[in-house]
Amino acid sequence: MFIQTEATPNPSTLKFIPEQTIMGQGTANFNDKETAVRSPLATRLFNVDGVDSIFLGSDFITVTKDDEQDWQVLKPMVLEALMNHFNSGEAVIKEEAAGSDDAGEDSDIVKQIKELLETRVRPAVAQDGGDIIFHRFEEGIVYLTMMGACSGCPSSGATLKHGIENMLRYYIPEITEVREA
Repeated sequence: MFIQTEATPNPSTLKFIPEQTIMGQGTANFNDKETAVRSPLATRLFNVDGVDSIFLGSDFITVTKDDEQDWQVLKPMVLEALMNHFNSGEAVIKEEAAGSDDAGEDSDIVKQIKELLETRVRPAVAQDGGDIIFHRFEEGIVYLTMMGACSGCPSSGATLKHGIENMLRYYIPEITEVREA
C-alpha cells in the first residue's frame, strides 16, 4: 500500500492519504488517547510517541505532533503505524461507536448554513487536512469548530473570520458574525 503525505498550513500537522476510504460518512477528531478508544486506528497512532491529535476524514488522516518532535523522525513511525493498521484488517471506527446523533428539524437558515458549509467550505478545508463542524446558530451568530490540520493553525482565525464569515454573510443576511465554538 502506498500512503502519500502532504504538508498542511499548520506546520505541526501532516496529511496522510492512503489508497482507500478512511471514513465512509462523517469525520472523527481525537485529541488524546482516551477519546480514541472507539477507533483502533487512532489508538494505534497515539501509541507513537509525539502524536498529539488525530483527525480522520473521508480519504485522509491528519496527524498533529507535539512541539518537541520533528517530522523527519516522527513521519516514518506514523507511516509504519498506518501500514500496520491497514494490514491488520481492523476497522477504523468500531461499529457500535459509529452513528449519527441527528435530532430535530433545522430552521431554513440553519439548512442554508449547513448547505453552504457542505458545498463550499468543507471541500476547501478538507484539502488542507481539516474539517469544519457546525454547532449552532443563535441571535445572528454562527458557531463553528475547525478540526484536523485547521485546529490551531495560525491562519484558521483569519479563515474563519474573513473567508467563512464573509461568504456566509453574503448569502444569508441574517448572519452577523461567525465564532469558534
